[in-house]
Amino acid sequence: MALTDQVLYCRDCNQEFVFTVGEQEFFASRGLTNTPTRCPSCRSARRQSGGRRDSFGSQGGGYREPRQMYTTVCASCGNEAQVPFQPRADRPVYCRDCYQAQSSSQGGYSNGGGNRRSRW
Repeated sequence: MALTDQVLYCRDCNQEFVFTVGEQEFFASRGLTNTPTRCPSCRSARRQSGGRRDSFGSQGGGYREPRQMYTTVCASCGNEAQVPFQPRADRPVYCRDCYQAQSSSQGGYSNGGGNRRSRW
């Protein structure tokens, strides 16, 4: 099937633009099957601004709400500690220094020297 230039309309600015045979061949060589929905200038502007929006319409690019921190008492030294999870009464919680000291004393393993490495 012979390719021909296609006239498309930009979803952002509603201006028409041409999807050339060369661009179509490039898209096909990359395995892209959808036609572009933005004109070259809107695509460029979108790349410059940080890119994608999520399904809720908010701008991507790394912004995140501040993580909720919980205050607790370290099970080892008794100092106050801030942790990013809700502490439970049946599990010990350590401050940063005690946690690192405990992890390094276990030889880099998180399960008491077993044969599984820590994910962190």
